[in-house]
Amino acid sequence: MLSTSLSSFAALLSGAVLFSAHAADEASYTMADYARVVKIDAHLHLHDAAPAFMEAARRQNFKALTINVDYPDFPPLDDQQRVAIALKKQFPQDVAWVASFSVDGSDRPAWLPATRQRIAASMRAGAVGVKVWKNIGMSLRDRNQHLVMIDDARFAPLFEDFARQGIPLLGHQGEPHNCWLPLERMTVNNDRQYYKAHPQYHMHLHPEMPSWEAQMAARDRMVAAHPKLRFIGVHLASMERDVDELAAFLDRFPGAVVDIAARIGQVQYQSQKDRERVRRFFIQYQDRILYGSDMAQAPGQDGAALGREAEEVWRMHWRYFNTAESFQVADLDAPVQGLALPRQVVDKLYRTNAQRAFPGAFGGQR
Repeated sequence: MLSTSLSSFAALLSGAVLFSAHAADEASYTMADYARVVKIDAHLHLHDAAPAFMEAARRQNFKALTINVDYPDFPPLDDQQRVAIALKKQFPQDVAWVASFSVDGSDRPAWLPATRQRIAASMRAGAVGVKVWKNIGMSLRDRNQHLVMIDDARFAPLFEDFARQGIPLLGHQGEPHNCWLPLERMTVNNDRQYYKAHPQYHMHLHPEMPSWEAQMAARDRMVAAHPKLRFIGVHLASMERDVDELAAFLDRFPGAVVDIAARIGQVQYQSQKDRERVRRFFIQYQDRILYGSDMAQAPGQDGAALGREAEEVWRMHWRYFNTAESFQVADLDAPVQGLALPRQVVDKLYRTNAQRAFPGAFGGQR
């Protein structure tokens, strides 16, 4: 009887230990953990070398990846790069940066060698990746005024260089799927407001432009053509409308990862309808997703003030990923419930995936 009782007790104890370990694995962070957990915002655009913003970010335990973009509303690329290098010098453990290049003149013979030289210089200066923007596919045109897509042969030598050298390519192709829908069918308030105010960018009003499906197909052809390329699809690879569709992309390209910058509202819209489906996606693909906000700092903008604004955004996102609370967000009319992801998933989302995606960033080794 005694041996049987001891055996039963041992079995119960073993089960309790296993249960406790499982519970620990499944435990979520809380809002009280926000400031103590080291986090990386892997999608920022910082255009001022003054330290105030990064000092505010460090107080919240945030590191920053600032991304240069070939975007006419941003400062010239040389200015963006100078700011990035200056910030990295001031905050060597907390700032990393991504270079970019101009596509102007990309149909001329001199463009490729000059662009290769520029990228090589940027990498020597400390860049940890290279960004291509949606001007490829949405505004760049060839001599016959046809839009040039991301799988155009002129870019292939660069992408092969990146694949051979292990340089991550951050790709922003297309726009949110909402861009091709009428205003009343858009899923989030931000898109509805933006495209109402900027009809020139509202693709639903411009049927002569490539469809969302055409943009995604060109991107997929490019990624398939360079299987060793370390591709990072920013903005959820513009596949934010459906996590199952995004999962199919990640399954097709097992070397690709995505960031969630500026697309969390669309994810929250989906979780309003089926929270568990969205939660399962983040858990299943926990090694493939990077946290990012897409906040941008204008030259001369008060960094301390932007830091306070950033804290509101960062805390709201932390609340969504880490708690099961229901709360209001600006993108949606009805409240959204947080996903309460396990801590190990959040650690990957907010830190270790970015460290792995960008070797050498944030004080790590290449």
